[in-house]
Amino acid sequence: MAQIKPTGKLLVNEPIAKYTSWRVGGKVDRLYIPDDVSDLCSFLSTLDREEKVYFIGLGSNILVRDGGVRGTVILVHNALDTIRLESGLIYAEAGVTCAKLAKFSAKCAKQGAEFMAGIPGTVGGALAMNAGCYGGETWGIVEKVLTVDKDGNIHERKNSEYVASYRHIDMPSPDEWFIAAWFRLDDGNSLESEKKIKELLAKRLHSQPLNLPNAGSTFRNPEGDHAARLIEACGLKGYKIGGAQVSEKHANFIVNLGDATANDIEEIIGVMKAEVKTKFGVDLLQEVRVIGDKNE
Repeated sequence: MAQIKPTGKLLVNEPIAKYTSWRVGGKVDRLYIPDDVSDLCSFLSTLDREEKVYFIGLGSNILVRDGGVRGTVILVHNALDTIRLESGLIYAEAGVTCAKLAKFSAKCAKQGAEFMAGIPGTVGGALAMNAGCYGGETWGIVEKVLTVDKDGNIHERKNSEYVASYRHIDMPSPDEWFIAAWFRLDDGNSLESEKKIKELLAKRLHSQPLNLPNAGSTFRNPEGDHAARLIEACGLKGYKIGGAQVSEKHANFIVNLGDATANDIEEIIGVMKAEVKTKFGVDLLQEVRVIGDKNE
């Protein structure tokens, strides 16, 4: 059978900063924006098996180093963006924002996904890290998922094939990426769900530094405590390195004041970890994933 030629957009030696929520990072060898799921599969089938592949949505929860990425980055936001009501389930592809999933579910009079409005990323990222907030977690509402492997083959997998824990998901195969999911939600009332979403968004606006580039929470909350409390107790609110700063509004956020580098942010992450370890004996675990090379 003849191989179908990919039709998406391939960018070579592309600066990544504009695709990440921190607005930092060097150049990536290749950035691919697929037309749809089928095109993504076609593209993956053309890659060498040893090629390093990274998927990003809104580029939140990720720090791309200043030296850039050797490999291929696949951008799913505005690419894998189908969302629909299907047999009583909400089907959403990996590039759909979590906020859109929450609002679409509410319009369909489905309740249980309202908390997703507070997650600053896409469905793919939320699945990959079991993202959550305001008492809800992504895998608590997942019925089944679609994944794609390095050869471009699609797999439909049940929730029961995964082990979900706090901000973590154990994958049945390390070489698969989430491309869609079906969410099982309860029947509800659109107006009530929309009201709850507005309240959660207002709460987020009040408590988080949404006016400056950031990547969401830097660290997971330790059991029985909050990373923000520990960091603030170390006197680090407002602490700066270069153009990066520990937010004065929320100590578990690092913001880009305008001219931060990825190295500035990574150094601050190191200071936060070290200070909390020294003062409280607590090892903070990063939510933020760091990829790429440091500048030589």
